[in-house]
Amino acid sequence: MGEEKRKVVIELQNVRREFHVGSEVVKALRGVSFKIHEGEFVTIMGTSGSGKSTLLNQLGCLDTPTSGEYYLDGVSVRQMKRAERAVLRNRKIGFIFQNYNLLAKTTAVENVELPLMYNKNYNSRQRREAAIQALQAVGLGDRLDHKSNQMSGGQMQRVAIARALVNDPAVILADEATGNLDTRTSFEILCLFQELHRQGRTIIFVTHNPEIARYSGRNIMLRDGQIREDVINENILNAAEALAALPLPKDD
Repeated sequence: MGEEKRKVVIELQNVRREFHVGSEVVKALRGVSFKIHEGEFVTIMGTSGSGKSTLLNQLGCLDTPTSGEYYLDGVSVRQMKRAERAVLRNRKIGFIFQNYNLLAKTTAVENVELPLMYNKNYNSRQRREAAIQALQAVGLGDRLDHKSNQMSGGQMQRVAIARALVNDPAVILADEATGNLDTRTSFEILCLFQELHRQGRTIIFVTHNPEIARYSGRNIMLRDGQIREDVINENILNAAEALAALPLPKDD
């Protein structure tokens, strides 16, 4: 499908974000513009201080631009009140974090149910059913009642991905989602992201790891609060093949 026919899920128009630190004005974003279409898998890269975290906060509706416009699934975010942004965030964005952000003494199902607690369209039975479905989709159908301290890092990240999926969001926003994982587990999680992408999910993966960009369809590079590169990846690597090529772990 041509890009002009695909739905635009994310659109930034000349977004600037400035912070006042004492008498200084820090220009974190200096006129960032791009569109992300439904079904794209995009990595956003940049070193520390590039504006990557500020951009992530804009995309995640955690903050609003000083000037410029941000449209999420056709809705303008900049003029929204904080409570309105919170509802939009809950409905439209599935967040996945580097440190999982799971509730420690809570089961996998209960963690995944959390975003639906704020959705009046779900009763408790429907919440549980949706959570179980999401956990099955990430390969954790046999871990429903396990708590965080009974799971590996990779399993906890799968729970976090299930939680991001449960509301059927317009976009999945991953922040260094493989940053705390070993190489093998990172590729297992990348396989899952590629599978979600094949299913038509829109994924934005924010990372400082250039390796990740080789597995996505497009890479946006930030430096000094501006886009320095926005390139289509013509040769997307297959995470499942990379995983299969890794040496088997040695037994201790």
